[in-house]
Parts: sequence; C-alpha cells; structure tokens
Amino acid sequence: MTLPLHRTPWLWSGLWLCVMAAALSSRPLMPMDETRYLAVAWEMWRDGDFLVPHLNGETYSHKPPLLFWLINLGWGVFGVNEWWPRLVAPAFGLASLFLTRRLALELWPETAAAWVSSMAPLVLFGGFFWAVFTTLTMFDMILTAFALIALIGVVWAWRSLGSSGGWSGFALMGLGIGLGVLTKGPAILPHILPVALLAPVWGRHLQGGPGGPGWGRWYSGVLCAVILGAAIGLAWAVPAGMAGGEAYRDAIFWGQSAGRMVSSFAHSQPWWWYGAALPVLLLPWVLWPAAWKAARRLSRDGVLAEGGIRFCIAWFVPALLIFSAISGKQFYYLLPELPAFALVLASLLDADEEAQRSAPSGMLLPGLFAVFLSAALFALPHLPLPQLPQPWWDLVASGWGLLLAAAGAGVMAAARLPLSGRIAALAALAAVFVVSIHLAMRPVLAAVFDLKPLAIRLAEWQREGVALANYSKYHGQYNFLGRLSKPIIQVGMFHPDTVEFIKHNPGGKIIAYHDKPITQAAPVATYRFRSRLIAIWDVSVVARHPGVTER
Repeated sequence: MTLPLHRTPWLWSGLWLCVMAAALSSRPLMPMDETRYLAVAWEMWRDGDFLVPHLNGETYSHKPPLLFWLINLGWGVFGVNEWWPRLVAPAFGLASLFLTRRLALELWPETAAAWVSSMAPLVLFGGFFWAVFTTLTMFDMILTAFALIALIGVVWAWRSLGSSGGWSGFALMGLGIGLGVLTKGPAILPHILPVALLAPVWGRHLQGGPGGPGWGRWYSGVLCAVILGAAIGLAWAVPAGMAGGEAYRDAIFWGQSAGRMVSSFAHSQPWWWYGAALPVLLLPWVLWPAAWKAARRLSRDGVLAEGGIRFCIAWFVPALLIFSAISGKQFYYLLPELPAFALVLASLLDADEEAQRSAPSGMLLPGLFAVFLSAALFALPHLPLPQLPQPWWDLVASGWGLLLAAAGAGVMAAARLPLSGRIAALAALAAVFVVSIHLAMRPVLAAVFDLKPLAIRLAEWQREGVALANYSKYHGQYNFLGRLSKPIIQVGMFHPDTVEFIKHNPGGKIIAYHDKPITQAAPVATYRFRSRLIAIWDVSVVARHPGVTER
C-alpha cells in the first residue's frame, strides 16, 4: 500500500493531535520551566505591564516577551486558562512541519519536490525527541518556526537575486530573524546567518538560481535583513530597557547575547557533547538500515553537488559547531537544525533505489527498540534503582507498555510496505511512544509533579493576609497555578533574610524542600515533589528550630 503524497499533511497533523491530546490529559504543567514561563505571563496579565516581563515581582530578563505576549493574547480571547498556554508552543511545532514542507518545495526541483516535501515532515515528526518536545511550553519550538521562515526567505532572496523582487526574500529573512529575537534573543542567528553567508557553497548548485553571482548585492541584502531583524527586536528592547531600569537594560542587551553565549555556566558541557548526543536526538532513524544505506549516497553519485543537500549541510553543520563551542548546552538548542536532517534524509531516500525496495529485516531494529522500551517500562517498578526518600517507581502504570510493544510489532510488520508506508509507520511509532509514555507516567505526574494543590493552598493563605516565603531560590512555580496576587519572599539565600522574615511576619509561613525524612518538628502540611517532600512551616516553629527548613 502506497501512501498518497497529497494526504501526508493530514497524517502528520493527526499524529500531532494524538500526542497533544495525551499530553494535555495526562501531564500537569511541569516545574520548573513550564510553571515559570506561565508565571511570567500571569504577572504580565495581572499587572497589565506588557512591556517588561516580571517574575515574582522582579524584572525577568532571561527571555524576551513574545511567548508571554502570545499567551496573553489568547487569554484576552478565551479568558485566563491553562489549556491555551499549553497549545501556543506546540502549535508552532505543527507549523514547523508545514514550513519544512514549504522549504522542501523551494529547495528541490519539481522531480523530487513532491516526495521530499511530503516525507520530510514525517521524518521530522518521527524523531522521538521532536515528538516529545512538541508537547512542551518552551521557546525553542517557536524559534524553529521562525528560523524556517527566515530560511525560506534566504532561498527566495537567492532565486530573485538580480531582479526587483529579490528584496521580498530578504524582508522575509529579516522578519524571521526579528521574530526569533523577540522569542529567544540573538540565539536565532546561528541558525540563519551561516546559511546565508555560505551562499557560495550552495547557491550555484540550486536549481533556478541567478545566472551571475552578484555577491555584493547578496551580502548587502543579508546585512539589510539582519538590520531589519535587529530593528524588530530593538523596537521592544529599547523602550523595555528604559522602563525596566539599568540592571534590566544591561541584562537584556548583554546577558541574552554575548554574556550568555560566551560564558554560560548553567548546563555547561564539554565541546563534544552534542556529537555524542546526536544519536539520541535522531532516534529511531539511526536504527533504520534504510537511512544508513541512503546516507552512503553522500559519498558518491555527485549527491553533494545538489543545491538542496548543500543548503541543509550549510545549515546543520555550522550551527552544530557554534553550539558545541558555547559552554552551555541543552538537547533542545539543536531543534531548529532537525528539519535540515529530515530534508536531507528524505531527499536521499527518494533517490536511493535500494532504500525504495523493501526487505523483511528492514524494520526489525526500530521495532525491536520499541519492544525494548516497552520491556523497560514494565521492568521500571521492579528494577534495583537508587533508594530515594520518596520513591515513585511503583506508581508507573506499566501496562501502557503493551501499546508501545504493539506499535513495535506493527513497525516490523510494515517491512513489506513501500518506502512511504515505512516512513509513515516510523512516524506513527514516535506518536505511540509519546502517548504511551504519557499514559504510563500519568499517576507519577499527578502524585509528584503536580504543584496545583499546594499552589491553591498558598493562594488561600495569601488571601487571608498570611505572608509567604520560599526557602532557597524561588522559580515562580506557584504563581500561575495559584493565581497569586503577591510575590513570595525568597529567604535562606543571604544571612539574615530568614531571621528578618520571622521577625516581621510572626504569622507567616515558609515553604521548604527536604531530601530526608522530617524528624525535628511537625510542619503545617507536606506534599510530595519528585523524590523529595515540600513542607509548609509556621515561622514560630522555624524560630524554635532554626535548621528545620534546611535540606
């Protein structure tokens, strides 16, 4: 059975709906990232300050405001709710699939465009990492969509170089850069600039390009696009910096650019870390023999002379090297490069006659990997895992592993399908992986990750006039969940902040986090959180037992 190419958008849209339905129904807002970002959006809504983001009453300089604006835009239409913010970033993930399709149509000649534009989004969604991350309220999926918009602009600009319409491509490139700056600051540039600057590498090989190089016009246009993108970002940053004060101004103009990229001590990893992580990011495609056989074409048949392949390499490799050189590393920093991988793999598979032919063993490894994951899920509650103060392994609903095992068996049974059907089967496997993991972990997430019951209790105390403090660094994790109207004071960071809070708030309460069982005194209430306990202490108890709030 051959998958009709014109129906593939329905397939990847349906798979996206499946994983989002599982995420929304099974998972609470995840501390600390999701709860922090919604706290910033909540304070923006509550206080009516849409220019300078705040977290717990203080200016929040770590991220620009676009995500928070989009959340507030939805709240303005639907009212304050939890489901809209959880759809914003994932909607950009869905849009990225369609933008990948659009970019494929721009890069490849008509003979290959239909295949690559239909299969590349399925390859992209079929990555386990992408399928999981598309459900999260984070910035990088939004950044990916704007990077794709800018790259489509790069191709438009190249194709129109020398004509009066060429500037529309540079304008689109600048728009993508500007919106990316409003999403995550200058972090958009490593995903865009190397491709544009390396136009001599791919430009002459791209079908439909200009007859002459026109490099002066090209690089002038790239410069104008960067200036346009910077102007879009500065249209917010300048007035925000003036309104937020000197410290905030220094943070958004330095901390989000060179300061963070050169010396990002948070999440510091060695230079080779991304290279070692790539096999994980590219699961299950790295386990599929057809992908490896197709990849061999890169060393023969003049494949590297194809403009589309060169464009994607000029996109993926420099970004990988740049982010490897930066000390701070996270898997999701490379999300905007995964469409490049998907486009290259789809193109290589289209032209590889051996990959087009099905083989009985061709889907064995990905299918067995799914079965292995299923077995690991079943075994999780019984493994000799480290002893934790509050273990949660026994809460895993491991029976949902049967769904993943069935999907693995289905993948192996799909070995005789045409190539398009096999790619679709692997994309469906990624969706089943996300759904089954969410359903299996649902009891765990409800018991040890859901902070809403505690946040609601805090909100009740706050309405009664009780002063609240958080012992150690506070990430705003209760602000949106409890719709708090006042900041929670941070104590336990600098002496004598705890003593001062107790002195001035005799009826107050302190939130503390404990890695060991509580034996010194009795807290007001306790809540499970991950492998620890969250305890609420009356300040009178803390005054009598000064070390009770320490871990």
